Amino acid sequence: MKISPEVEKQVELHCPKGHGPAELPMEGKWVQVKEISQISGLSHGVGRCAPQQGCCKLTLNVKDGVIVEALVETTGCTGATHGAAVAGEHLVGKTLLEALNTHLACDAINVAMREIFMQMVYGRSQTAFTDDGLPVGATLEDLGKGLISANGAVFSTLQKGPRLLQMAEGYVLDMAVNEEKEVTGYRFVHLGKMMDRIRKGESPDEAFKACTGTYGQYEDAADYIDPREK
Repeated sequence: MKISPEVEKQVELHCPKGHGPAELPMEGKWVQVKEISQISGLSHGVGRCAPQQGCCKLTLNVKDGVIVEALVETTGCTGATHGAAVAGEHLVGKTLLEALNTHLACDAINVAMREIFMQMVYGRSQTAFTDDGLPVGATLEDLGKGLISANGAVFSTLQKGPRLLQMAEGYVLDMAVNEEKEVTGYRFVHLGKMMDRIRKGESPDEAFKACTGTYGQYEDAADYIDPREK
């Protein structure tokens, strides 16, 4: 290591050793983390691209510094959707540090990786106080039945008001409207559950009926609006 003449002529002093890094909660244990291999946990990171056209929610399950499970959810951009496939192929099996320096095909996913890395190395995982963490497959709980992402989409204008297109329960079929033209409820179909039933042999019509429900004050409304047509 090269040393400048200005430093070379300085008198040598010693820094106190101190107590090392602070202990972090890692899956039910307090760990004085000095290496990436000491990090374990499950957590989430959210990122967006530079033009903020798309975003990503990234969920990783990390064991001994290695990513053993990844759930990549994107919205708002078809490029991010294809990037999710790349990330799914390249994240698992890498250490947190390797993944941080892997180009994941989409800035939104790269930013999400950065955010989740910071949470992990600072001990802010979702499983900080969970003994032995969570098993591989735990990230699928975020998707629920039908293994489909929970997305919300609402379009609204000053002139015509709101149109509910996709809510927590699923794809909105129509909206209930009262006499004051206010939305009071909606009818939806859960696409994930419906496709599960169709894949198992149920007819599309039967599956559609079984997975259709209502939310709010839907019955006996003054009018019903198709949010995509009317």
